[in-house]
Amino acid sequence: MDRQKYYVVWKGRQRGIFTSWLECELQVKGYIGARFKSFETQAEAEAALEGEYFHFAGKPSTLGKWRTAKLKPSLPSLCVDAACSGSPGSLEYQGVETEKGNRIFHAGPYADGTNNVGEFLAIVRAMEYQAKNNTHWPIYSDSENAITWVRAGKCNTKLAHLASNTMLFKLISRAEQTLKVSQTFKVLKWNTEAWGENPADFGRK
Repeated sequence: MDRQKYYVVWKGRQRGIFTSWLECELQVKGYIGARFKSFETQAEAEAALEGEYFHFAGKPSTLGKWRTAKLKPSLPSLCVDAACSGSPGSLEYQGVETEKGNRIFHAGPYADGTNNVGEFLAIVRAMEYQAKNNTHWPIYSDSENAITWVRAGKCNTKLAHLASNTMLFKLISRAEQTLKVSQTFKVLKWNTEAWGENPADFGRK
């Protein structure tokens, strides 16, 4: 039996939440510039409807689930994530404000990286961003390895140092230097099971 879905229509013949694809299709099929997306629960759909479409476009349907969780992440806060096509592969990473979903930094793509390296660099970049802007918000990552490396002050990657990823190793060295003087930021594990996908997720899973 198919699981019930909830379809949010931000822009269509009628704005709202619909409980079947047929109802949703009537609002968006043939409608120029239609904006819609499905969600797993009514609560998630209601929270999404109150937000902006671009916060959810191209993202997993569980993005924003944290808004309806009983125990929510700390706010204000930052979320970071990385995306890597292969291991090693083309790597990029970014950071966003948890509540608003707006991107505050993005780096890459870099050749021959790994996801954990990207997560590590993203956490440190979030620290540097906050130090520059005089904020002290918690930083969330869904990578336990990267969080462990940051707390240890060293990127313990087994990634081979190649000519193609020299820039990545320069960034790692710089990040490790940053951690020698900037260990005061709170770095926390994003609870994907309870909160859905990290708001910084690239949506490529």
